[in-house]
Amino acid sequence: MRALIYKIVTGEAWAAAEVQGSFDGAPVDLSDGYIHFSTEAQLRETAAKHFAGQEDLLLVAVDPDACGAALKWEVSRGGALFPHLYAKLPMDTVLWTRPLPLGEDGGHIFPPEIAA
Repeated sequence: MRALIYKIVTGEAWAAAEVQGSFDGAPVDLSDGYIHFSTEAQLRETAAKHFAGQEDLLLVAVDPDACGAALKWEVSRGGALFPHLYAKLPMDTVLWTRPLPLGEDGGHIFPPEIAA
């Protein structure tokens, strides 16, 4: 298994996905035509850039190998390769979810599974 990929989602969106059995994507994903993911190294910047100050977020860890050919690694922010899924995210690709609360400094507190 390759290193995991991650999606930051609202609790509400994830609850709906669990009922549905798959995650279709956040509004930005639906607009762009693919689900945006980040690597562990990209997570903190993604959270700061796109989710600053937001509460009720979850961090979803996904097995990239389970996503199959619909997962593409494409150049994005700063020329870095980002994982993009051109399909719905099936629940059986999800390894775990963790809360992503805000700290006193306003930044998100990542779970221990994510390196500092």
